[in-house]
Amino acid sequence: MKQLPVFLLLFLLSFNLHAQEKDKKAQTPTLRSVLLEQLRSTHNQKDWFVPANTAVEGLTAEQANWSDGKGNQSVGQLAYHLVFWNREELARFKGEPPEKYSGHNDDTFNNFDSKQWADIVRQLDQVLTDWEKAVEGADDQKLATWAPTIARIGTHNAYHIGQIIYVRKLQGSWDPEKGVK
Repeated sequence: MKQLPVFLLLFLLSFNLHAQEKDKKAQTPTLRSVLLEQLRSTHNQKDWFVPANTAVEGLTAEQANWSDGKGNQSVGQLAYHLVFWNREELARFKGEPPEKYSGHNDDTFNNFDSKQWADIVRQLDQVLTDWEKAVEGADDQKLATWAPTIARIGTHNAYHIGQIIYVRKLQGSWDPEKGVK
């Protein structure tokens, strides 16, 4: 068999790769892919707004404990709250008993201790990763049942991440090059 010239072989290979990329872009989004995109954009993939990992990155325990003195939450309290509610809903999603608490939402902010800041940052990353894995592994029926809740979790996370950025701006610890001027 006669060999194809190298340039023709490369052309055919690049055409094939281009066609594969075009097919990927043409794929219709699924419920799973949309939910995962929402979860990832509030976790560690920058999109229209800053994700959680970037929002808490580089903050000291002292900075995480800072508040404006007007009764608003600190970054640490907001991150603690996100860890709590993401764990709570993830346990329910998995059919596990959720963590016991008083039933007062204020407690999901006020139990933050600055000595646990590094651990809270780690836990936030972990619970968001766990959510992504749970959605990846769930069957379609479960996803359809849980989709409104998972979508609200993404919205809830985005809301509080915005607050974290705002608090950091007030205290002067936010680097606008990370995504929000």
